[in-house]
Amino acid sequence: MKVAVVGATGMVGQVILHLLETRSFPVTTLIPVASNASAGRVVRFKNQNVPIVTIDEALAQKPVLALFSAGGDVSQEWAPKFAAAGTTVIDNSSFWRMDPNIKLVVPELNAAVLTKDDKIIANPNCSTIQLVMALGPLHKVFGMKRVIVSTYQSVSGTGQKAVQQLENEIKGVSGPMAYPYPIHKNALPHCDVFLDNGYTKEEQKLATEPQKILDDTSFMVSATAVRIPTAGGHSESVNVSFERDFSLDAVRALLQNAPGVVVQDFPETNTYPMPAIAHGKDDVFVGRIRRDLSQERTLNLWIVADNLRKGAATNAVQIAEHLVSKGFI
Repeated sequence: MKVAVVGATGMVGQVILHLLETRSFPVTTLIPVASNASAGRVVRFKNQNVPIVTIDEALAQKPVLALFSAGGDVSQEWAPKFAAAGTTVIDNSSFWRMDPNIKLVVPELNAAVLTKDDKIIANPNCSTIQLVMALGPLHKVFGMKRVIVSTYQSVSGTGQKAVQQLENEIKGVSGPMAYPYPIHKNALPHCDVFLDNGYTKEEQKLATEPQKILDDTSFMVSATAVRIPTAGGHSESVNVSFERDFSLDAVRALLQNAPGVVVQDFPETNTYPMPAIAHGKDDVFVGRIRRDLSQERTLNLWIVADNLRKGAATNAVQIAEHLVSKGFI
């Protein structure tokens, strides 16, 4: 199986390569793709040096599968070209997510929507994935009406330049700025670009993507997305109102039985999810489970996940694994 990884030198691309190897995905030929400037360099895969190629060279090799993580502009131009050549594309950018003809997939929740004919498949936003992983099972039983989410997002969600900015600031070293302000000892209520409605693009993704994934527009999501000086892992404070009442025992049981979800909710031992615990793991961690005392049928949750793993690379590889298991690729 020829597999192209477009954006192989980026933070998500590097994790994808690691997962393809450690999860024993059936790669027979790896085609790592990066910018023209990186062509000729190598990546390590299965103890071998594999040369990086340009995207047009990768297309000429007609891979069976292409995992894209190189930004919306690249996906817009090249994903249709790969699809036209018969390649199945799993795209990690935001470009295709809300296209009505493209499936937006979190395998634990809606892998069943995929068919052999889906040649471009969208990977959701990192913050969306961990949100719906926790809320999807609850929505099925109790029926969500309204979700208010505030995110605490790692600089790794912005990319290597932002990680370097944080490291430079910690060391007191001047360098390129990924953000308009310092991030060390700071919090920026600004993830992605601002839209005309006053929300950022990240907040808009959180409002619309869960509806598409869960195939339900009966609930609404209001989001505030904040960048904080952590190097890896996104956290979310979530307040969700339901149509039907719930018991906390029922909520915990649903979450404990949800694939890919780990409940860490023992206040008596100070046990709750944190980015430091989620780092390098593929699960979504949920804790601080409690009723909202100011509003009936309303629940508070704290949700944490590694944004480079389940929030991006792991979800994409899991989609690919599902396609293989169904014989779609």
